[in-house]
Amino acid sequence: MRRYASPLLFLLPATVLITLFFLIPVVATILLSMTDISTITFRDPSWVGLQNYRDLLQDPFMDKILLNTARYVGFTLLFNVGMGLVLALLSSLVPERYGDPFRALWLLPRIIPPVVYVFVWQGLMREAPYGLLSDLTGVSRNWISAEPWNVIVLANGLVGASFGMLIFTSAIRSIPTDLFYAAAVDGATTWQTVRRVVLPLLRWPILFVTAYQTLSLLTSFEYILLLTDGGPGFYTTTVWSLHAYKLALSNYFGNVEFGLGAAMAAVLVVIGVVVSLLYLRLFNFRTLVTEPKVEVN
Repeated sequence: MRRYASPLLFLLPATVLITLFFLIPVVATILLSMTDISTITFRDPSWVGLQNYRDLLQDPFMDKILLNTARYVGFTLLFNVGMGLVLALLSSLVPERYGDPFRALWLLPRIIPPVVYVFVWQGLMREAPYGLLSDLTGVSRNWISAEPWNVIVLANGLVGASFGMLIFTSAIRSIPTDLFYAAAVDGATTWQTVRRVVLPLLRWPILFVTAYQTLSLLTSFEYILLLTDGGPGFYTTTVWSLHAYKLALSNYFGNVEFGLGAAMAAVLVVIGVVVSLLYLRLFNFRTLVTEPKVEVN
């Protein structure tokens, strides 16, 4: 016990936080998902077992909502990780006096409140003569209604790319300069240096950013809510987390269904765990955590 006392003491705060803010909420969500608790039955909920999950399977619109979620997460993730990596590489190749202001400028969408950020997008995407895009293209229409998915992915991507940009920039700057000097001596071009030196050393950051952004996108819906509210039309841009929110907290009919919303949240937790395990397998996590056989000081 003396040997493990210090490590356990340092792990205690994180363990308490994980228990309070992750494990207990997950267990509570699963328990709620097995009841019929709603506005009507709030005082006397009944245990229904897996009935809420059966209702989800029988819902004719769940396939569309699941497909919307896959489209939203997939395309936005490609934009977030890919653009974040490109921005990090570009801003690292130029002198710091240019790269630092560029990164600071790209962070502006992240620090702007979402409501203000969406107001800007609504102004840009309006009909002529008020919308900038309509003026530039010569086509007067509301682009949010005409191209909702493109606007959603772009609006989310511009915010999400800044996170990857910062992580990748820090990782690139931590690469020993000797490796770049050696590549230059060998006659490597910029692209060969990026491909053979930089990218292999960014496997850890790429894994982290990809996993984090995926889990974040699975549970985020604020920009979709503010831009389209799941429309235009019937479930056009409604994703899983947005539908769960409306069922549990914002039902138009007044009877919010906490149990059914909790069932959707529990499914989302399972999806997140499965996706995380796939990422660990894809990036060969065991190799990443293996102790190096040779270390040079």
